[in-house]
Amino acid sequence: MKPLAIFNWSGGKDSALALHRVQQQQHFPLHALFTTLSQTHQRVTMHGVREELMQAQAQAVGLPWKPIYLPEGASLPVYNDLMTQAWTEFKTSGVTHGIFGDIYLEDLRKYREEQLASVEIQAHFPLWGEEPTALLEEFWRAGFKAKVVCVNGKHLDASFAGRELNESFINDLPAHVDPCGENGEYHSFVYDGPNFKHPVPVQTGEVVFRSYTPASQGSEEDCFAATPASYDTGFWFCDLLPA
Repeated sequence: MKPLAIFNWSGGKDSALALHRVQQQQHFPLHALFTTLSQTHQRVTMHGVREELMQAQAQAVGLPWKPIYLPEGASLPVYNDLMTQAWTEFKTSGVTHGIFGDIYLEDLRKYREEQLASVEIQAHFPLWGEEPTALLEEFWRAGFKAKVVCVNGKHLDASFAGRELNESFINDLPAHVDPCGENGEYHSFVYDGPNFKHPVPVQTGEVVFRSYTPASQGSEEDCFAATPASYDTGFWFCDLLPA
């Protein structure tokens, strides 16, 4: 039997491309897509995407969706406990692997591997070590479409939020910004692609600025920060709406 996997799903471009590869390679049957959301706001953590759009996206790709809701300002120990509980439940369903769309952040990979190893689940990274520009070209060539839903105000201004994730967007990025936004410079929501049964109808709403201050004891967002400097400012969010 092939190993059963949970896909750690953000709804963004890296997740979508990694999922597409896994489905093409057919090494892992997928138990579900797994996403962390804010319990207070009912939105994807650090992306700001509405729960209803995530549900529509999962339906479009034809996979079960398993959200986990994080309390406001959850500390790192609380986050770890909640994730351990979730992965333990997945394991009782026969899950042996967790799949992630990370590309090259070594600390993040180590954190994920250690987290899953504690419940005897193995982490798998389909895109690991590949060149960001080549991944974007593969993403577009496959037929994926996405909107930029969040940008880090330290690196990008409000005009980048809500744009289509296309070559024009990438060409407009400052030289210091990773093309795939791997250091948290931007996040996206994929609304169509080769593994979608149909597009997810979306429209761009209000663009708002939100400040972020890490919790003193560490938080879930801290786990995903490449460096503390990545989070010393606020973020521009485009409120993506169902069309």
